[in-house]
Amino acid sequence: MSGTSATNTSTHHTSTIGAIGAPSRRNTELALLVFAVLIPVFAYANVGLAINDQVPAGLLSYGLGLGLLAGVAHLVVRKFAPYADPLMLPLATLLNGLGLVAIWRLDQSKLLQSIGQAGGKATNQLIYTAMGIALFAVVLIFLKDHRTLQRYTYISMAGALVLLLLPLVPGLGAELTYGAKIWIQVGSFTIQPGEFAKIVLAVFFAGYLMVKRDALALASRRFMGLYLPRGRDLGPIIVVWMISILILVFETDLGTSLLFFGMFVIMLYVATERTSWIVFGLLMSGAGAVGVASFEPHVQTRVQAWLNPMHEYTLSRTPGATGVHSEQAMQALWAFGSGGTLGTGWGQGHSELIRFAANSDFIFATFGEELGLAGVMAILLIYGLVVERGVRTALAARDPFGKLLAVGLSGAFALQVFVVAGGVMGLIPLTGMTMPFLAYGGSSVIANWALIGILIRISDTARRPAPAPAPSPDAEMTQVVRPS
Repeated sequence: MSGTSATNTSTHHTSTIGAIGAPSRRNTELALLVFAVLIPVFAYANVGLAINDQVPAGLLSYGLGLGLLAGVAHLVVRKFAPYADPLMLPLATLLNGLGLVAIWRLDQSKLLQSIGQAGGKATNQLIYTAMGIALFAVVLIFLKDHRTLQRYTYISMAGALVLLLLPLVPGLGAELTYGAKIWIQVGSFTIQPGEFAKIVLAVFFAGYLMVKRDALALASRRFMGLYLPRGRDLGPIIVVWMISILILVFETDLGTSLLFFGMFVIMLYVATERTSWIVFGLLMSGAGAVGVASFEPHVQTRVQAWLNPMHEYTLSRTPGATGVHSEQAMQALWAFGSGGTLGTGWGQGHSELIRFAANSDFIFATFGEELGLAGVMAILLIYGLVVERGVRTALAARDPFGKLLAVGLSGAFALQVFVVAGGVMGLIPLTGMTMPFLAYGGSSVIANWALIGILIRISDTARRPAPAPAPSPDAEMTQVVRPS
């Protein structure tokens, strides 16, 4: 029949763009969390059997405590960040749990107890972990969108400067690490503000570089294959360089100054994609470190202990001589050497001979001795996975501020692991920082849980499926006319 028309509603032949059916992966996270709790529990039992030939009396309470904290963190993520990366929380929990085991193992040392460096530290660390997970929950509950942090770019800069200057305030700062003024003391409580300053500075750097990245990417000339930035654009990196040098001079804190300057250079490179900034950053950091080491005795001592640890160790054993850091450096190297490939086994090493800071700055040596090269590589691999998930989050982020913030936090985390592990293993001079999640210390574990919380928030925003657009009323009425 000519002229007849066949009609069909468009609901059959047209499709609306719906929400991408991305799985939340929360069940995967829960399964991984079970293993992240069970592995430290078995390690805890292993230490007790090795030291006392019996299962530790606190095994059940330790396992329940760690499991409860991990469960609370998981429920918060499931409720407030359902599409977040499923690996970050289990990895952080595993590191935190293994750190608790190593601290408890050192608590059993009679030698460390006799000098006041052990006894009850593991219980304190579990309390600090609870405080860290509480801050982790606060970040996820109240920080609905990481982009709101961009509003506080310059407030973050002021806040970071205040945090960095607090240890220099008379009556508030405390020298607790043989010359490094990186702590503040209020009554019996001590806090390391630099651990929190790295997060606040990352917010400032991300906000500033997002606005100024085009100007910083401009090059005025090319020299030896490198794009040289314009003179007026060198201002920001020079200011940050000077701040890091001032920290090194007045607080004699090599690690924090290296961490802040390195984080800024990483974020600057990501924002501008100019290799020249990396070269300038390395040259300026090298020049600053050499300049300060030429007149600062605390830095000179650490460099000498790095260059010739055995000689410095011998001097430290000479009556009337001082060489605390040198003795630690040599004892740490002996701990790694005696560990070999597979280690002596949990609880069967002698890393307590490091004495001061055995459970904080030098706790990595305990893992090196009792778990061996295989255990050290496994720990570093876990750290590498945390950094990799952070960088993957940066790649998936849909906004430039989120990308830069995720890169900055991941870079700060990676740099801290590098400077601590490198210092303890003799790759670079000792810095006095703490291994994230493993080392004893409330400031470090609380700040790093907050860092993981921000990364999880950015990850949730990046992985969250786009909402389906509202169906158009006209679409239902559309008719397709086919010629006969």
